[in-house]
Amino acid sequence: MKKLDKKIGLVGAGNMGEAIINGLIKSGLSMSAQIWASDVRGARLRQLKDTYKINITQDNTELFGRVDIVILSVKPQHMDEVLQCLAGAFSHADVGVKLIISIAAGFPIKKMEGILYSQLDDDSKGLLPIVRVMPNTPALVLAGMAGMSGNRYARETDLNQARTILEAIGKVIEFEEEDLDAVTALSGSGPAYIFYVIESLVEAGAGLGLSPSHAMSLTLETIKGSVRLLEETGEAPASLRKKVTSKGGTTEAALSVLESCGVKDRLVEAVRAAAQRSKQLS
Repeated sequence: MKKLDKKIGLVGAGNMGEAIINGLIKSGLSMSAQIWASDVRGARLRQLKDTYKINITQDNTELFGRVDIVILSVKPQHMDEVLQCLAGAFSHADVGVKLIISIAAGFPIKKMEGILYSQLDDDSKGLLPIVRVMPNTPALVLAGMAGMSGNRYARETDLNQARTILEAIGKVIEFEEEDLDAVTALSGSGPAYIFYVIESLVEAGAGLGLSPSHAMSLTLETIKGSVRLLEETGEAPASLRKKVTSKGGTTEAALSVLESCGVKDRLVEAVRAAAQRSKQLS
């Protein structure tokens, strides 16, 4: 991966913020000296500085003035305050273009623009392009899946920079913002669905007399192998499922129970419920 010759600042140094820092450094995309982090928790910042040798501050205005790209990694309830601070910092300095990347769930671009752009003319708005991102927790192990959408001021270079950063912690697909609720429901919440299935399978194995550790190993390796088979063959999931399902066999017995309970319909319903809740939160 090529180096990103930009200074990057993270407002909010929680787990996802650390995942991004780790990905940037481990991939060679950024040097520690190019990365800044701010947080209200001084002890957390010192921990990150000791681990990654990055720059730290508890002053968001200072961070904003020192970097080219600002990643907002704070909880949605703190976004208003953070954005107001950044808007004030921008209006009082000749700071050039600042790419704003938000990974705050349920906080739409229009709402960000309403705060960041409230005192700006069109030319100045173009200096604060915004990219909204919906990542997921596997980013913590550099295996994330994210959807992103830029606002009307985000140029192709801005989108490419956001894409490059996100690829340091996994994969990313660009969407229209209206699709991010579906992205949230499918991949943002998706790990919880998978963990739920794993939890159930391990419980089933233990109930049949296997040790919990063996049941976990069997389940995890089966899931990893199935995903690899799906990716490497390029076959449709339904096709591969049918190849495993012999007439009158064990797999057919299991699937008949799932189908009689309408499991597929319930999964579709669950994802739709998550998407609807995402719309409500926005």
